[in-house]
Amino acid sequence: MTYNFFPFLFAQEKISLLAPEQEAVKSTLDSLKTARAEALAEKVQNLSNMSADQIISLLLEEAVKIGMKVLAAISIYIIGAWVIKKIKRIIRKIMERRNIDPSITSFTLSFTTIALTLMLILMTVDALGINTNSIVALLAGSGLAIGMAFSGSLQNFAGGIMILVFKPFRVGDYVEFQNCTGTISSIEMTSTFIISDNGETIVLPNGTIFNGMLINHSKLCKKRVVWNISVAYGSNIELVRATALALLESNPDVLKEEKPPAVVISNLGDSAVIVSIRCWVEHTNYWKTLYWGYEEIYKSFNAAGIQFPYPQLDVHMK
Repeated sequence: MTYNFFPFLFAQEKISLLAPEQEAVKSTLDSLKTARAEALAEKVQNLSNMSADQIISLLLEEAVKIGMKVLAAISIYIIGAWVIKKIKRIIRKIMERRNIDPSITSFTLSFTTIALTLMLILMTVDALGINTNSIVALLAGSGLAIGMAFSGSLQNFAGGIMILVFKPFRVGDYVEFQNCTGTISSIEMTSTFIISDNGETIVLPNGTIFNGMLINHSKLCKKRVVWNISVAYGSNIELVRATALALLESNPDVLKEEKPPAVVISNLGDSAVIVSIRCWVEHTNYWKTLYWGYEEIYKSFNAAGIQFPYPQLDVHMK
């Protein structure tokens, strides 16, 4: 059995090389602590030698300085917020004038707002006399922890960029995602806002949307409307077909040339024949045509003497 002493010797040499650097850092920290302690002791000594009037005047002078810093910080924040609003308005007008996609417009405005707001906060803190370099250094030093804490937000930000690049949907599209159906109202940096059919605002993370299955009903501009109607056994199917087709012919929203309407038997149920009435419409007319169809089918079938069955059970006595 043999032993390799080279890694051990290399480690010993590395430790010996780092030892002087560690001693230098330690001595520097000790000197800083000593200097701070001496400065604090000097301030305490100066205060002890002052009279009450001198202490009061010193406190008033410091209060005036602090008050001026606070007023300056408030002024900077108010003016900065006003400037940010103006910049957002100018960007929106430029993008609308150039007919840029509303999805890109909303994303750009969201990104600009967050970036400018962070800059404004740093300027306000700096006006208060707080050293922003230490804050930036602290954020940089804790970058790993911040990255882990905001990993979901970073994923959603990346998802927003991918949505803008590949454009699976745009503002104004009618989509369906995870039992949520509605119209895209805006695409922000990390989230997408959907207005549901009931007028509710639904907020969905961009990362979840891009990695999930989404149905865009507005992509092809046309959508099929289907009514599955139950008619009684023994009904005249030709009469059912003729009545339904005549009804669809009377509706100007139904597309008749490209994709003609159809009436077929889709299933034979326990107590009814299931007739499927199908037609194509523009996606903007889908709901209007769907509700119109149910009402008009009921009226026209009753007028033609076509019976709608109800569940029934035949009992044979012996």
